[in-house]
Amino acid sequence: MSKYFGTDGIRGKAEMFTTDFIKALVIGLLEYDKSRERDELKVLVGGDTRESTEWIIRDLETVLETLGVEHGNVGVLPTPGINLAFYDMGFDYAIDVTASHNTSEDNGIKIFERGEKGGEKLKEAGKQAIEEALNEGRAFELVATELREDLHDDALERYMEHLREYVRKPLTRKAGGTDVKIDLSGMKIGVDCANGAMSVIGDKLFTEMGAEVTLINNDASYGTLINRSAGCLHIEQMQKLVKDRGLDFGVAFDGDGDRCLMVDHTGEVVDGDQVMAILGNYLQVKSMVTTVMCNQGLMEWGKRRGVKLWITDVGDQYVAEKMRQEKIELGGEQSGHIILPGEAMGDGMLTALMVMRIVAEKKQSLRKLAGTMQRFPQVMVNMPATKAEKLALTQDEAVKALIEEYHAKLDSMGGRMLVRPSGTEELIRITMWGQDEGEIMAQAKELERKLKNPRKG
Repeated sequence: MSKYFGTDGIRGKAEMFTTDFIKALVIGLLEYDKSRERDELKVLVGGDTRESTEWIIRDLETVLETLGVEHGNVGVLPTPGINLAFYDMGFDYAIDVTASHNTSEDNGIKIFERGEKGGEKLKEAGKQAIEEALNEGRAFELVATELREDLHDDALERYMEHLREYVRKPLTRKAGGTDVKIDLSGMKIGVDCANGAMSVIGDKLFTEMGAEVTLINNDASYGTLINRSAGCLHIEQMQKLVKDRGLDFGVAFDGDGDRCLMVDHTGEVVDGDQVMAILGNYLQVKSMVTTVMCNQGLMEWGKRRGVKLWITDVGDQYVAEKMRQEKIELGGEQSGHIILPGEAMGDGMLTALMVMRIVAEKKQSLRKLAGTMQRFPQVMVNMPATKAEKLALTQDEAVKALIEEYHAKLDSMGGRMLVRPSGTEELIRITMWGQDEGEIMAQAKELERKLKNPRKG
């Protein structure tokens, strides 16, 4: 298990990102890219709306300046926008300061490098070089630095124009070569920006297409509001809004905007698995990539439709890697990371726009479209856990035997389960699928209790 990198970059309490930590991180990145001199490299930095993001970006700029690395700053921008902008503007790497869905007390780092067709998350060799540099932890003396040109407006407009062009382009054989006109006139939607990076876009693209938008949690300033009772981790706020206002559907983003969840007009949540099925039907795909966390209902949908599902570990980087390897056009996660054809990573705004396009084109409600996939009962218990307790899942024989016992028990009940350490939080996640929600919740709670003292059983 890596000391610093989890399933989605580096993440932890904001105070861990000291100047020395940032310096070591940049040194590790330079060690990874030994083919060029420092003054030949170009690094773009940006992030979300956390209070700590502002000073971490400032320290990143100072360190890059001190080390003689050319750099630019886009300020607050969604992760997919930062990924697109660094590639489009000719930078070699992007350093994105965000802890995604975590609370404002946390922060993190995502790093993107240039791939064959777009930005890709940093490869394992790059992560290893940074881990080694961080472990050395050498002291560092900064030099004075001048502020660089603010690239925010340029990067934001590039990102928004990409979204406009993508959602209009033909994606199916039936559409031919003609741009698709998206008309959302008469459609009432709710949008929750989680007081995060998606707040810099807000309702602009939705209203451009004619929708009537109720916008909430759209504070784009640096502070402590990000993800606080907002966004896709607190989807109940959007459920209430949709029902109270009689909206056609709602969209809730996470803090850095690389994923979203939706709510239909009845207030029911439409998750990433259901969105995958909606897009799979529309795009007429023959195969898709998903993760071990996918609902059993998506697997049944795939069998019924003749769509092969490739299963990866949890993490959108693993989904993206498998898509590249197998040349698969569509992939995603239940959590709402959806990677569309031609895209390098999950993008919450693009996902929302594409679903709206399908709703408008098919003249069907989101509820009806989501009904193409029947969800099986699924429960998750998040068990607080130290790093040692996480490690015990793979190294402690008593823990492994206990988990195997419950695997067999769920299998005998016609269900399945997954026990995994969170790659972003100090949690062990116990997920179970089955026929009876009450029964599998009881089993999950029982397993949680036993994992706290596995030798007693």
